[in-house]
Amino acid sequence: MTTCCCFECIHEMDAGIVESCGKFSRVVPAGLVCLMCPCERIVARVPLRINYMEVTCDTKTKDNVFVKVVVAVQYRVLEDKVPSAYYKLTDNRRQIMSYVFDVIRGSVPRMELDEAFESKDHIANAVKDQLSIAMAEYGYEIVATLVVDLDPSDFVKAAMNDINASMRMREAASYKADAEKILQVKAAEADGESKYLSGMGVAKQRQAIVEGLRDTVSSFSTEVEGAGPQDVMDLLLVTQYFDMLKDMSARGQGNTVFMPHGPDSVNILRQQLKQGFMSGLNQSHDAKKR
Repeated sequence: MTTCCCFECIHEMDAGIVESCGKFSRVVPAGLVCLMCPCERIVARVPLRINYMEVTCDTKTKDNVFVKVVVAVQYRVLEDKVPSAYYKLTDNRRQIMSYVFDVIRGSVPRMELDEAFESKDHIANAVKDQLSIAMAEYGYEIVATLVVDLDPSDFVKAAMNDINASMRMREAASYKADAEKILQVKAAEADGESKYLSGMGVAKQRQAIVEGLRDTVSSFSTEVEGAGPQDVMDLLLVTQYFDMLKDMSARGQGNTVFMPHGPDSVNILRQQLKQGFMSGLNQSHDAKKR
């Protein structure tokens, strides 16, 4: 049988599988390859580049929430195990999917939904460890695995949003109640301080009135012979009484005020003013002691 040399090219990042009369002969690297035709031929070109695939798995969590887990897997063929990758495994993608399903459905059902979201890295590492052990026999290296999505149903997401919104509203109501409490306390403190200062002002005002009347009575009694303090007080009360009636009639606002009016009205008014002055004096003395 006559043989001759044939030449073929292998592209970069590929490896050629050469068979001789139907039996594996060797692996040829990228470049120009010389074959002994018709006995030898290149039956396959195995890519050595990193491959990417996404696996979608439906499962449920420990709290009975159905979720869709999407796992991204990066893998490649090892250069020294190209024959194993070609001859031992017919469909590498389906094999990887089966292992991913096994790990996902074995780990996620042991977690609650919140824990599953927090443990995405743990799930990805578990998938990578399991795949690395299983696929190493077939000449594949698992470069990386990532849990790119963990998606519950729309009803579950709406319920989670409602729960979160309710918690935020409760916190907002609590902060608002605390703020209103502080405002009420401060308002009460301000009102108390205002009333205290108002009382101090009224006491000082009454004290000034009493001191002014005292000076007036003393001066009038000294300058007018035979006039006693009682006469001076009655005169002052009558004057203020008629000034008050004059002011009321001059305002012209149409308001009617009923007051006792008679021969003894001045005497009654004097007694009431005397009691008021005495009360003002007592309050002023108390304020000074404080």
